[in-house]
Amino acid sequence: MTRIIRQAALPWLLGGVGILTLLLLWWAWLGPLDGLGRLGNLFTPQATLASLTELLGRAELYEHIAASLQRVLVGLGVALLLGIPLGLLVGASHYVEWATTPVFQFLRMISPLSWMPIAVMVLGVGNKPIYFLLAFAALWPILLNTASGVKQLDPRWLQLTRSLSATRRELLFQVILPGIFGNILTGVRLAIGILWIILVPCEMLGVSSGLGYYILDTRDRLAYSELMAMVVLIGFLGFFLDALARIAYRRWAKG
Repeated sequence: MTRIIRQAALPWLLGGVGILTLLLLWWAWLGPLDGLGRLGNLFTPQATLASLTELLGRAELYEHIAASLQRVLVGLGVALLLGIPLGLLVGASHYVEWATTPVFQFLRMISPLSWMPIAVMVLGVGNKPIYFLLAFAALWPILLNTASGVKQLDPRWLQLTRSLSATRRELLFQVILPGIFGNILTGVRLAIGILWIILVPCEMLGVSSGLGYYILDTRDRLAYSELMAMVVLIGFLGFFLDALARIAYRRWAKG
Protein backbone atom coordinates (compact mmCIF):
# COMPACT_ATOMS: atom_id res chain seq x y z
CA MET A 1 0.00 0.00 0.00
CA THR A 2 2.83 2.37 0.92
CA ARG A 3 4.51 1.64 -2.39
CA ILE A 4 1.34 2.51 -4.29
CA ILE A 5 1.03 5.81 -2.40
CA ARG A 6 4.65 6.64 -3.20
CA GLN A 7 4.13 5.89 -6.89
CA ALA A 8 1.00 8.06 -6.93
CA ALA A 9 2.78 10.93 -5.14
CA LEU A 10 5.93 10.81 -7.30
CA PRO A 11 4.43 12.64 -10.32
CA TRP A 12 3.16 15.42 -8.06
CA LEU A 13 6.54 15.69 -6.33
CA LEU A 14 8.43 15.88 -9.60
CA GLY A 15 5.88 18.37 -10.92
CA GLY A 16 6.51 20.55 -7.88
CA VAL A 17 10.25 20.37 -8.52
CA GLY A 18 9.64 21.46 -12.11
CA ILE A 19 7.56 24.46 -11.00
CA LEU A 20 10.21 25.43 -8.45
CA THR A 21 12.86 25.22 -11.17
CA LEU A 22 10.74 27.47 -13.39
CA LEU A 23 10.47 30.05 -10.59
CA LEU A 24 14.22 29.97 -10.10
CA LEU A 25 14.73 30.50 -13.82
CA TRP A 26 12.29 33.39 -13.61
CA TRP A 27 14.44 35.00 -10.93
CA ALA A 28 17.56 34.34 -12.98
CA TRP A 29 15.95 35.99 -15.99
CA LEU A 30 15.30 39.10 -13.89
CA GLY A 31 19.02 39.45 -13.15
CA PRO A 32 19.83 41.53 -16.27
CA LEU A 33 16.87 43.80 -15.42
CA ASP A 34 18.35 44.92 -12.10
CA GLY A 35 19.87 47.92 -13.80
CA LEU A 36 16.40 49.08 -14.81
CA GLY A 37 15.52 49.67 -11.17
CA ARG A 38 11.83 50.05 -10.51
CA LEU A 39 10.83 48.78 -13.95
CA GLY A 40 12.57 45.48 -13.33
CA ASN A 41 10.66 45.08 -10.06
CA LEU A 42 7.36 45.07 -11.98
CA PHE A 43 8.22 41.70 -13.51
CA THR A 44 9.09 39.87 -10.28
CA PRO A 45 7.02 36.84 -9.18
CA GLN A 46 5.61 38.68 -6.17
CA ALA A 47 4.52 41.68 -8.25
CA THR A 48 3.01 39.34 -10.82
CA LEU A 49 1.16 37.35 -8.15
CA ALA A 50 -0.21 40.54 -6.57
CA SER A 51 -1.47 41.78 -9.95
CA LEU A 52 -2.92 38.38 -10.80
CA THR A 53 -4.82 38.32 -7.50
CA GLU A 54 -6.19 41.77 -8.26
CA LEU A 55 -7.14 40.82 -11.81
CA LEU A 56 -9.03 37.74 -10.65
CA GLY A 57 -11.31 40.06 -8.67
CA ARG A 58 -12.32 42.02 -11.77
CA ALA A 59 -15.42 40.97 -13.69
CA GLU A 60 -13.97 42.26 -16.95
CA LEU A 61 -11.22 39.63 -16.85
CA TYR A 62 -13.76 36.82 -17.02
CA GLU A 63 -15.46 38.52 -19.96
CA HIS A 64 -12.15 38.48 -21.83
CA ILE A 65 -11.58 34.83 -20.90
CA ALA A 66 -15.08 33.91 -22.09
CA ALA A 67 -14.51 35.71 -25.40
CA SER A 68 -11.25 33.87 -25.99
CA LEU A 69 -12.70 30.48 -25.08
CA GLN A 70 -15.65 31.09 -27.40
CA ARG A 71 -13.30 31.79 -30.29
CA VAL A 72 -11.28 28.67 -29.53
CA LEU A 73 -14.43 26.53 -29.43
CA VAL A 74 -15.75 27.96 -32.71
CA GLY A 75 -12.40 27.49 -34.45
CA LEU A 76 -12.08 23.96 -33.10
CA GLY A 77 -15.67 23.14 -34.07
CA VAL A 78 -15.16 24.29 -37.65
CA ALA A 79 -11.91 22.32 -37.85
CA LEU A 80 -13.71 19.19 -36.63
CA LEU A 81 -16.54 19.62 -39.13
CA LEU A 82 -14.02 19.87 -41.96
CA GLY A 83 -11.15 17.75 -40.71
CA ILE A 84 -12.98 14.54 -39.79
CA PRO A 85 -14.78 14.05 -43.15
CA LEU A 86 -11.63 14.97 -45.09
CA GLY A 87 -9.56 12.65 -42.91
CA LEU A 88 -12.01 9.81 -43.54
CA LEU A 89 -11.74 10.32 -47.29
CA VAL A 90 -7.94 10.56 -47.27
CA GLY A 91 -7.58 7.51 -45.05
CA ALA A 92 -10.06 5.38 -46.98
CA SER A 93 -8.81 5.98 -50.52
CA HIS A 94 -5.26 5.89 -51.83
CA TYR A 95 -6.37 7.91 -54.85
CA VAL A 96 -7.73 10.70 -52.66
CA GLU A 97 -4.58 10.59 -50.55
CA TRP A 98 -2.29 10.85 -53.58
CA ALA A 99 -4.35 13.69 -55.04
CA THR A 100 -4.61 15.75 -51.85
CA THR A 101 -1.35 15.13 -49.96
CA PRO A 102 0.75 17.68 -51.92
CA VAL A 103 -1.94 20.35 -51.47
CA PHE A 104 -2.51 19.63 -47.79
CA GLN A 105 1.20 19.53 -46.99
CA PHE A 106 1.76 22.79 -48.84
CA LEU A 107 -1.05 24.56 -46.97
CA ARG A 108 -0.08 23.01 -43.64
CA MET A 109 3.40 24.49 -43.87
CA ILE A 110 2.05 28.04 -44.20
CA SER A 111 1.94 29.73 -40.81
CA PRO A 112 -1.65 30.65 -39.92
CA LEU A 113 -0.39 34.06 -38.77
CA SER A 114 0.86 34.82 -42.29
CA TRP A 115 -2.79 34.85 -43.39
CA MET A 116 -3.65 37.64 -40.92
CA PRO A 117 -3.50 40.64 -43.30
CA ILE A 118 -5.35 38.73 -46.03
CA ALA A 119 -8.02 37.56 -43.58
CA VAL A 120 -8.60 41.12 -42.40
CA MET A 121 -8.81 42.50 -45.94
CA VAL A 122 -11.27 39.81 -47.06
CA LEU A 123 -13.33 39.28 -43.91
CA GLY A 124 -12.91 42.65 -42.19
CA VAL A 125 -12.08 43.25 -38.55
CA GLY A 126 -13.85 41.39 -35.78
CA ASN A 127 -14.40 37.72 -35.05
CA LYS A 128 -14.62 36.39 -38.61
CA PRO A 129 -10.90 36.58 -39.46
CA ILE A 130 -10.07 35.13 -36.04
CA TYR A 131 -12.40 32.18 -36.61
CA PHE A 132 -10.81 31.58 -40.00
CA LEU A 133 -7.24 31.66 -38.66
CA LEU A 134 -8.03 29.39 -35.71
CA ALA A 135 -9.93 26.90 -37.86
CA PHE A 136 -7.12 26.87 -40.43
CA ALA A 137 -4.55 26.16 -37.71
CA ALA A 138 -6.61 23.41 -36.05
CA LEU A 139 -7.62 21.66 -39.26
CA TRP A 140 -4.36 19.87 -40.04
CA PRO A 141 -3.73 17.87 -36.84
CA ILE A 142 -7.36 16.71 -36.84
CA LEU A 143 -7.33 15.79 -40.54
CA LEU A 144 -3.99 13.97 -40.44
CA ASN A 145 -4.74 12.05 -37.23
CA THR A 146 -8.16 11.02 -38.54
CA ALA A 147 -6.62 9.75 -41.78
CA SER A 148 -3.94 7.90 -39.82
CA GLY A 149 -6.60 6.24 -37.66
CA VAL A 150 -8.54 5.02 -40.71
CA LYS A 151 -5.38 3.48 -42.18
CA GLN A 152 -4.69 1.66 -38.89
CA LEU A 153 -8.13 0.03 -38.70
CA ASP A 154 -8.06 -3.76 -38.74
CA PRO A 155 -9.28 -4.81 -42.23
CA ARG A 156 -10.94 -7.84 -40.65
CA TRP A 157 -13.42 -5.55 -38.88
CA LEU A 158 -14.48 -4.05 -42.19
CA GLN A 159 -14.72 -7.46 -43.86
CA LEU A 160 -16.85 -8.76 -40.98
CA THR A 161 -19.29 -5.86 -41.13
CA ARG A 162 -19.61 -6.21 -44.90
CA SER A 163 -20.25 -9.93 -44.56
CA LEU A 164 -23.05 -9.08 -42.12
CA SER A 165 -24.59 -6.79 -44.75
CA ALA A 166 -24.05 -3.67 -42.67
CA THR A 167 -25.08 -0.41 -44.31
CA ARG A 168 -22.57 2.37 -44.91
CA ARG A 169 -24.11 4.33 -42.07
CA GLU A 170 -23.70 1.40 -39.69
CA LEU A 171 -20.14 0.84 -40.92
CA LEU A 172 -19.27 4.50 -40.30
CA PHE A 173 -20.93 5.04 -36.92
CA GLN A 174 -20.49 1.59 -35.37
CA VAL A 175 -17.08 0.52 -36.67
CA ILE A 176 -14.98 3.29 -38.22
CA LEU A 177 -15.68 6.27 -35.93
CA PRO A 178 -15.40 4.24 -32.69
CA GLY A 179 -12.22 2.67 -34.03
CA ILE A 180 -10.54 6.01 -34.78
CA PHE A 181 -11.93 8.00 -31.86
CA GLY A 182 -8.60 7.87 -30.04
CA ASN A 183 -6.84 9.32 -33.08
CA ILE A 184 -9.44 12.10 -33.27
CA LEU A 185 -8.87 12.92 -29.60
CA THR A 186 -5.13 13.06 -30.22
CA GLY A 187 -5.74 15.46 -33.10
CA VAL A 188 -8.00 17.58 -30.89
CA ARG A 189 -5.35 17.81 -28.18
CA LEU A 190 -2.71 18.88 -30.70
CA ALA A 191 -5.16 21.36 -32.22
CA ILE A 192 -5.93 22.92 -28.83
CA GLY A 193 -2.23 23.48 -28.23
CA ILE A 194 -1.83 25.20 -31.60
CA LEU A 195 -5.01 27.25 -31.17
CA TRP A 196 -4.00 28.54 -27.78
CA ILE A 197 -0.58 29.61 -29.06
CA ILE A 198 -1.88 31.64 -32.01
CA LEU A 199 -4.99 32.96 -30.21
CA VAL A 200 -3.22 35.92 -28.59
CA PRO A 201 -1.77 37.41 -31.81
CA CYS A 202 -5.07 36.71 -33.60
CA GLU A 203 -6.93 38.74 -30.98
CA MET A 204 -4.81 41.76 -31.89
CA LEU A 205 -6.84 42.08 -35.12
CA GLY A 206 -8.97 45.03 -34.10
CA VAL A 207 -11.21 43.30 -31.56
CA SER A 208 -12.07 44.82 -28.18
CA SER A 209 -12.19 41.66 -26.10
CA GLY A 210 -10.16 38.56 -25.41
CA LEU A 211 -6.86 37.75 -23.74
CA GLY A 212 -4.80 39.02 -26.68
CA TYR A 213 -6.62 42.34 -26.60
CA TYR A 214 -6.08 42.59 -22.85
CA ILE A 215 -2.34 42.00 -23.32
CA LEU A 216 -2.21 45.02 -25.63
CA ASP A 217 -4.31 47.03 -23.19
CA THR A 218 -1.92 46.39 -20.29
CA ARG A 219 1.02 47.34 -22.50
CA ASP A 220 -0.62 50.58 -23.59
CA ARG A 221 -1.41 51.46 -19.96
CA LEU A 222 2.20 50.63 -18.99
CA ALA A 223 0.79 48.16 -16.44
CA TYR A 224 3.72 45.77 -16.77
CA SER A 225 2.98 43.69 -13.69
CA GLU A 226 -0.55 43.11 -15.03
CA LEU A 227 0.95 42.20 -18.40
CA MET A 228 3.14 39.58 -16.74
CA ALA A 229 0.13 38.34 -14.76
CA MET A 230 -1.79 37.92 -18.02
CA VAL A 231 1.09 35.90 -19.46
CA VAL A 232 0.95 33.58 -16.44
CA LEU A 233 -2.85 33.35 -16.63
CA ILE A 234 -2.72 32.42 -20.32
CA GLY A 235 -0.28 29.65 -19.43
CA PHE A 236 -2.56 28.32 -16.70
CA LEU A 237 -5.62 28.35 -18.95
CA GLY A 238 -3.74 26.58 -21.73
CA PHE A 239 -2.51 23.98 -19.26
CA PHE A 240 -6.10 23.46 -18.07
CA LEU A 241 -7.43 22.97 -21.60
CA ASP A 242 -4.68 20.47 -22.37
CA ALA A 243 -5.42 18.63 -19.11
CA LEU A 244 -9.09 18.30 -20.12
CA ALA A 245 -8.03 16.80 -23.47
CA ARG A 246 -5.67 14.37 -21.71
CA ILE A 247 -8.39 13.30 -19.26
CA ALA A 248 -10.81 12.68 -22.14
CA TYR A 249 -8.23 10.54 -23.91
CA ARG A 250 -7.41 8.52 -20.77
CA ARG A 251 -11.09 7.85 -20.09
CA TRP A 252 -11.58 6.68 -23.66
CA ALA A 253 -8.48 4.45 -23.44
CA LYS A 254 -9.70 2.84 -20.19
CA GLY A 255 -13.28 2.49 -21.27
